[in-house]
Amino acid sequence: MKNMKKLDYYVLDVFTDQRFKGNQLSVVYIEDELNLSQYHDISREFGYSETSFVSYSEKEGVFKVRSFTPAKFEVAGAGHNLLGAVCLALLKKWDIFKNQQGRPWVLIKDTPIPLKVTEESGLPYVAMKQRPSKIINKVPVNLLTEALGLKTTDFDLNGWDINIVQTEVPHLMVPVKDLGTLKNAVSNKPILKGLSEKFDFEGCYLFTVNGIENNYLAETRFFNPGIGIDEDPATGTAAGPLAGYLETLGYIKKNRDYKILQGKYIEHPSTISVNVANDGIWVSGSSAIVMEGQLYL
Repeated sequence: MKNMKKLDYYVLDVFTDQRFKGNQLSVVYIEDELNLSQYHDISREFGYSETSFVSYSEKEGVFKVRSFTPAKFEVAGAGHNLLGAVCLALLKKWDIFKNQQGRPWVLIKDTPIPLKVTEESGLPYVAMKQRPSKIINKVPVNLLTEALGLKTTDFDLNGWDINIVQTEVPHLMVPVKDLGTLKNAVSNKPILKGLSEKFDFEGCYLFTVNGIENNYLAETRFFNPGIGIDEDPATGTAAGPLAGYLETLGYIKKNRDYKILQGKYIEHPSTISVNVANDGIWVSGSSAIVMEGQLYL
């Protein structure tokens, strides 16, 4: 292995403060950009829903992140892929904000993301600012029954529509009537993938607000077969749009903190905090490092 290039890697659980909970994320530190096939190969090798590649640009004075799924899809939104990368830098005490004035920020692909950083019980808590939400389109309920293994009546929650909502990424917000319905939903991957292509959304975010405990705003599940995610334990790029959608409906208020529970049914419960501001939506949480080592190119 004398001539092989070594890269440091880390595995974190994201949107949690405990190991073996939350959403798993692999993070690879790179000095220079890799070629596209290397990003794809490494992401496939880890096999998590996303792998983030991070570096620090002295020239630009910014921490840079690129994220890929095992299905060769580059993710550009501010979700667990970005949160885990920033939490890693803070846990490792990398001085990624040393050349910045005012509010800290990072760069994911080509998009600057403003941050707020706090600390609780020795762990960093990072809030990522998404753009204000906007409703893109509506999807008829009859098209979702076979895609999710549910009846038409299962989607009856306060008369809310099934809408595509976007902050960073367009996702389908799917209200269901109660926790039993949420648990019983089954993703029909080919049908759901076809709907996402037809209506131009990425993932399907099922949620309910009925019967919720422990001061959560909602419980959720996320399916995104189009980019190779069967079910995601935590999806910040969907939680932001959900918060914006519920605020538009008048169900929650601006400038208040709310918690969303995701991943319970695949034994990786995650807590995603959201706050709808006038100029965007803050999505926040913490992370815990589970593994670290080196990989060889």
